[in-house]
Amino acid sequence: MSINTHNRREFLKLTASGVSATMLSSLINSSDASEIPKPTLHHPAKAKSVILLYMSGGFSHVDSFDPKPMLKTMHGKPMPGTIERTQFDAVGNILDTFWETRQYGKSGIKMTNMFPQMAEMVDDLAIVRSMTTNFSEHAQSNFFLHSGFPFLGYPSAGAWVAYGLGSSNKNLPPYIVLRTNSAGIPHGGVSLYGNGFLPAITGGSIFNLTDKNAVPNITPKMAKQEQRKALDLIKSLDRGFADRVAAENAIIDSTRNAETAFEMQQAVPELTDLTGETQAVQNAYGVNDKDPHMAQYARQCLMARRLVERGVRFIELSCSSPGIGAGGAANPWDQHGEIKKGHGAMAKQVDQPIAALLKDLKQRDLLKDTLVVFTGEFGRTPFAQGNGRDHNPYGYSLWLAGGGMKGGVTYGATDEFGYHVVEKKATVYDLWATVLHQLGIDHERLTFRYSGRDMRLTDVHGNVWKDIIA
Repeated sequence: MSINTHNRREFLKLTASGVSATMLSSLINSSDASEIPKPTLHHPAKAKSVILLYMSGGFSHVDSFDPKPMLKTMHGKPMPGTIERTQFDAVGNILDTFWETRQYGKSGIKMTNMFPQMAEMVDDLAIVRSMTTNFSEHAQSNFFLHSGFPFLGYPSAGAWVAYGLGSSNKNLPPYIVLRTNSAGIPHGGVSLYGNGFLPAITGGSIFNLTDKNAVPNITPKMAKQEQRKALDLIKSLDRGFADRVAAENAIIDSTRNAETAFEMQQAVPELTDLTGETQAVQNAYGVNDKDPHMAQYARQCLMARRLVERGVRFIELSCSSPGIGAGGAANPWDQHGEIKKGHGAMAKQVDQPIAALLKDLKQRDLLKDTLVVFTGEFGRTPFAQGNGRDHNPYGYSLWLAGGGMKGGVTYGATDEFGYHVVEKKATVYDLWATVLHQLGIDHERLTFRYSGRDMRLTDVHGNVWKDIIA
């Protein structure tokens, strides 16, 4: 096989000058189809965009959205009944919560004051208290939550949403992951945001909000007209090259990503410039807070609202780690020790920014079209591991807001210790079936033919949570 070296040289010159497709999704396992189909909704959509607030490491539901009085009654006593195998098999006695419980909102839902400002928004939340997962290890659970499969190679939910709905803004990718230098990638790595076998352009594009340039090489070093000529040359030569090799669609996807990157050079600097936001708005989110972790998360939340305004389909946010109780960069909520201090610091990081995001979306009449999802990969045990808690995949909580969901409601229940689900067992498949439903997509009909099978985000499972849909 021969390769046109002129084509390669021009491509390298172009990417060095600012138009780099590598900022977008990997071409590994690129699809057999190089175009995202135009969206064909299966029923009227109630949401246009999704914001995933991912609490990597697994926050404690019994210390937040699903408080249990029995933990106080039985504090310090052995856990009754059968104890499932835990991640570290260091099972202690029952541990009471360190936070106070009370009823919030007109709905009177009981929560702790771990998230005091979020709790004040409870009448906008649909809290699912019966979530389960099939895995108790971080990487497997992260992949399972993101893709419905416990290992890499399968498209992320964000990629499926991008594939199903297409892009409504040619200047920005349809799926964007926000982070900062202090926010690590969850265990499993960037493949968590991958396109798998779907078209490469559906994969998550990472925007790092720490630096002036949120995306590497976004500032061009050559004139726009020159870039346009070079890009057209690459497209022409690569079209001929693609016709002669087996990787035709990967090459076409590459040039398409380069086109998106070219448009992003204009859109991203304007997007990330917050000078147009009032000081009151920035203060509400906490963008300039003295706590650097809170400030960076606040910037992500504000950026998420700006991305929704620009029609981005799926936005995921990332937490940073205070380094307490084994909660490292990849899994900052993972407090096996010092849970009071660690969860306290993590809650402070996200509480005000998320409450401000919900209020801001609502005030701008965007919440009704935006589905916000707050979740980790699993919950935590009612019994202690030192002065922390181990992983609990048998029952945990998440919440959804906006996008046609009811507010001030709960779904399902765990037992009196918050250990196992006892009512309306919920799964990751159900979560994504519900999210897709609100976006106007039947999860059983959003398929992609791969390796002789019609693949789905929900595999062969999934039920929509109709009880909490408005």
